[in-house]
Order: sequence, then C-alpha cells, then structure tokens
Amino acid sequence: MNSELAAAAFGATPERAATGLPVAADAGESWLRAVALGGVGHYAAARAELARLRRVTTDPALLSLTHSTEGSLLRQLGWHAAAAVADGRAAALVLPTAGGRTPVPAVTPAEIRHAEAVCDALTGLAADALGTLRPALAARLLNRCRTYLDVHLAGVETAWRPRLRLHWVSAETALSAPGAGLITAPPAGSVEPPSTDPADPARAHAAAAVALAERSPSLRHLVKSRLLLAAANAAAGDLDRSRALAIEVDRDCRDHDLLPLRWACAMLRSGVEPGGDGARDAAACARLLATRGGRLRSASEVLGPPRESARRP
Repeated sequence: MNSELAAAAFGATPERAATGLPVAADAGESWLRAVALGGVGHYAAARAELARLRRVTTDPALLSLTHSTEGSLLRQLGWHAAAAVADGRAAALVLPTAGGRTPVPAVTPAEIRHAEAVCDALTGLAADALGTLRPALAARLLNRCRTYLDVHLAGVETAWRPRLRLHWVSAETALSAPGAGLITAPPAGSVEPPSTDPADPARAHAAAAVALAERSPSLRHLVKSRLLLAAANAAAGDLDRSRALAIEVDRDCRDHDLLPLRWACAMLRSGVEPGGDGARDAAACARLLATRGGRLRSASEVLGPPRESARRP
C-alpha cells in the first residue's frame, strides 16, 4: 500500500491531498486516494476517483466502501437524503442476508475490511437519519452497529476507525435529541480515560472519540473529534471550553487544509461567539468548497439530491 496515500487519507499529512497525490496502483489505493481528496474538500476529484474505482473492482466490501464514502461527501454538504441512498447501496452489498449463521470474529484482512464496511454503512445510515430528523432510527442503527462491531471486530487493534465513527454519531444523536434517553454514555472501562460526565452522553462520547483519536494515526480524525467535543461543550453551556477547542481546531484546519472541517468549525464559532469572524470565515470556506465541486445545501432547499450541474466535476 502506498504510504503517501495512506498518510494523506488516515495519517499525519492530510494536506498532501491538496497539493497532489500519486496515481493509485490498485483498487485499495484508489479508495485511499478518494478518501484523502474528500478530506480536504476536493469533492469533484474524490467523486471521479470513486467512479473509476467502481469500474475496476468487483470486491463487495470495497464497492460498499465507495458508496459509504460518497454518502459521507454528500452528508458533509448537507444532502442527507441523497447520502442515505448511497449508504443504502453500501449496506446492501455487505450486510449478511443468511439467517441462522453463527457470528464469528474477523481474522483475515479481507474479513476485517468486510466488517469495517458493514460498520461504515450502518453509521452512515444513522448519520443520514439524524439529518432527516429521525434520531430514534439513528439510535437503533447505532445499536446494531455496536453489536456487530463487538462481535466481529473485538480485539482488532487496526479497527479504530469504525469505533471512532460510532462515538461520533452517538454524540451527534445525543445532541440532536437531548433528554430523550436514546444514547447512553460509554460503559465504564470501555474507553480510556473513563467518562467524566456520564450524565451527558454527548460529551461522554465526544471525549471518548478524542481519547481514541489521540491513539490513532489520523490527524484528520483527531481534529474532527475535537470539533465534536467543542460542539458538545457548547450545547452543555460551557462556552469557554468550546471556544478554546474551536480555536485549536481552526488552527489545525488551516495548517492542514482541512477545508470541510474548517467550514464546520467556522459555523460553530459563529454561534458561540456571534461578534467574531466565524460567519465571515464560513462564507469564505463555502465559496472555496464550491470551486472544488462541493455545493452546500441551504436551509431553504428540500431534502433531495443536489442538482446534477452542481455535482459535475
């Protein structure tokens, strides 16, 4: 596997995708290339890479990951209903259909990739459900993902990414339906350090994501986890902590050209500090994202897919 592509997608140098990446030598590298491009907001280039990948592979797990990645790109731009279509395709390719089969842990690289693809599809569908105002459905999908992960990826040290995504969407679900009891804090002993605020599941899961991301190789995943913790602190009324985290996230986003996360951080900063430059920065990020093939859905638009002209590279 090309180390430069891996470092851009899930490593310490995500900004490398903004200045040029090596050509993928195989299908796995092509997926890494698409992920890296999407991470810096080069949506048109990422979609083109995913389309090329679908033409050259027949591996169900890898095909599923292409659809989950497309769902992530759409969701980042606010097109949750369209993302659900992509995530549904991802799930259909990898979810088990035969009843009565005894679940077994994943052991081989192919089995691990298949299990991770299942988890990506389920967490993607849960995030889509949040964007279409169905937090109870999101919680059910997360429970299904948690059960699947605990059975098939227990003890797999390389499977940090599905665990991290599960914490992200759990925190987001708790934020979307406060007091509904849909999400509980991670159980004691399941994360390090243990939750300091089990009564606030959003902050507990966000803090667990940060702790896990700090032990992962991915700078982008750490930045997003800190951004989610900033949002959870803002929702809890701890605006000082939220502002401090947002300043840190904004700096990292600028240093590593993480434009989608910089836009999201600017939106948060505009809420916790109305007199600051958050709204102006968010508008500038939105204009730059549009030049890279990413049109953000406005609040006035229906939950349908973006116009084809806006999605064309």
